[in-house]
Amino acid sequence: MGAQLRVYKQKISSAQTTKKITKAMELIAASRIQKAMARVRASSPFARAVTRAVSAVATHSNVEHPLTRERPVIRRSAVVIFASDRGLAGAFNSQILREGLELSELLRSQGKEVAYYVVGRRAVGYFQFRRMQTEAEWTGDTDTPHFRTAEEIADVLLAAYNRGGDNGGVDEIHLVYNRFVSMMTQSPEQVRLLPLEVVEADEASSAQVYPLYEFEPDAETVLDAVLPVYIQSRVFNALLQSSAAKHAATQKAMKSASDNADKLITDYTRLRNNARQAEITQQIAEIVGGADALSSGK
Repeated sequence: MGAQLRVYKQKISSAQTTKKITKAMELIAASRIQKAMARVRASSPFARAVTRAVSAVATHSNVEHPLTRERPVIRRSAVVIFASDRGLAGAFNSQILREGLELSELLRSQGKEVAYYVVGRRAVGYFQFRRMQTEAEWTGDTDTPHFRTAEEIADVLLAAYNRGGDNGGVDEIHLVYNRFVSMMTQSPEQVRLLPLEVVEADEASSAQVYPLYEFEPDAETVLDAVLPVYIQSRVFNALLQSSAAKHAATQKAMKSASDNADKLITDYTRLRNNARQAEITQQIAEIVGGADALSSGK
């Protein structure tokens, strides 16, 4: 019985230590979510302004720009998967990897070759373990993304798109990332980045009269200047959304782990008390038996 009590005490101690770690990680993730969401909100006005500028030029001009023109034949498609550098986030990484692979299967069924661009150590490790080739990898900047990372990703994607599928580049680009919906929900999102698809207005504003635009120096030069900034802002927004979603997933996973540790502590405490009671009962029985033996011997 003594050995069994020691085992239960060790398990209770391990569960308590685990709970301290998971509780601390839950609190850290909660504080990081607020910062991540503040960065998303801060970047939204700029992203909306760039989107309006691109929409104005693409909608109110007749310029055929390489980034807005649909190519006759799409031979090679880029799939950019935004994962995280760290784990302990529940199904965050697995669901976005699954989403990216499902999109790849859809593109292959349409006769397109798929080129992977991955962000985050978890995605890099996934592709390396399965010996799947990637065109480019970015790690170390998923928890608190910096704009320079978005610039690097955008430059690589633009260069591959400008080369085209016939010259080792790509003919279209898709972004796959987790979008922060709420503290409990992170939704996988697919966005076709290039060729550019601009949605000018929804049904509520379809009757709105838009102003006439004049472009200085000309629409093509304006597009050359604005479109790279637009792509950088979309990539940066995907990084920020993925970061916020990851911290929310981590908090949810760590809260679940803390709750499970509490349940383990309760269960092992009950088992320890039962074992202790059984040991006490056995000792009392042995004392009573010994006393009866002594009295009967007289």
